[in-house]
Amino acid sequence: MASTGKRTGRRAGREPVAGPPCPAQIDPLAALRGPDDPAWDVYLTGTVFLDIVFTGLDCAPVRGTETWARGMGSSPGGVANMATALARLGLRTSLAAAFGDDHYGEYCWDALEQGEGIDLSPSRTVPGWHSPVTVSMAYEGERTMVSHGHEPPPEEPAPDCPPRARAAVASLTPGRSAPWIAPAARKGTRIFGDVGWDDTGAWDLAGLHDLRYCEAFLPNAAEAMRYTGTDTPRAAAHALAEHVPVVVVTLGADGAYAVDRRTGETASVPAIEVEALDPTGAGDVFVAGFVTGSLAGWPLADRLAFAGLTAALSVQEFGGSLSAPGWAEIAGWWRRVQSVEGQEPSALRRYGFLAGLVPEEAVRPWPLRRAVPTIGFRRSA
Repeated sequence: MASTGKRTGRRAGREPVAGPPCPAQIDPLAALRGPDDPAWDVYLTGTVFLDIVFTGLDCAPVRGTETWARGMGSSPGGVANMATALARLGLRTSLAAAFGDDHYGEYCWDALEQGEGIDLSPSRTVPGWHSPVTVSMAYEGERTMVSHGHEPPPEEPAPDCPPRARAAVASLTPGRSAPWIAPAARKGTRIFGDVGWDDTGAWDLAGLHDLRYCEAFLPNAAEAMRYTGTDTPRAAAHALAEHVPVVVVTLGADGAYAVDRRTGETASVPAIEVEALDPTGAGDVFVAGFVTGSLAGWPLADRLAFAGLTAALSVQEFGGSLSAPGWAEIAGWWRRVQSVEGQEPSALRRYGFLAGLVPEEAVRPWPLRRAVPTIGFRRSA
């Protein structure tokens, strides 16, 4: 990411946070931690948007008319979706991003650092740059988005040498390399790569230069088949496994399929049927769930099931980072499905690994500043 400006690692008047100030309810890596571990579990870099989400729309807006929404929320978006999802799952998360020095940027910074416990010491404020904004309208289980933003001045790049971390999530760009990925991989950081739609239409796997540094690659079915020239998602997953050790192909409503070349494992987990209100950020939440299970050393099928569960929980709420589930939501779902009569025993066994993870009582984690109707309310004295 080309981000620049004053690299202070803090907002004006605030001291940088040395570590997550509000630990999550569960630490999935507690049994694995040692004195020589990296300070951070996951490193991310990317663009933070201010997301404004309108909800309660009965239909799409009609040209020439005014449409009123019954609900509205504001939250950090863009790369903040995944950072929030990782932090709420108990991973110590560090984010390098550019923030505008406007009120939007200050709100996003505070929501991530103070509200979610995300380390922003590699981030910076860009003087005179306004925050990118996305307006999202959710209706009929889909969303329509309008975004606006400018590239920050190219005077100072994002850190080429990121902080030491167990893992990093990288968005691979066709034809371009990110300078931080190779150094991070050489220091032992496990790289999890995702990818977006190739607007060039080339779909050349050789153009994903940083794929060689990835431990895992997580495309959707359409992307995987186009990159490999195969006819089925499973064939695409096995073809991609020749280039990267672990491949996860997401199949939308059909779940996901994964291959681990090193162990010979394959796994296919169906999607959980839910009433989807807003799919914004569900892909980011899925990746966060898979990274969590991978760092914890779970079997491939458990990682896939957990990722699908977290994504399913997220689409039942509105917004991107707003909807990312924490352990309280996961615990609540697990207790509920066990209490419903007529559940398929094999389906319950598939998620039986949660029994040793979730708390017996769903105690909420620290108060999270989620949806707010506007920005800038003054606190009462």
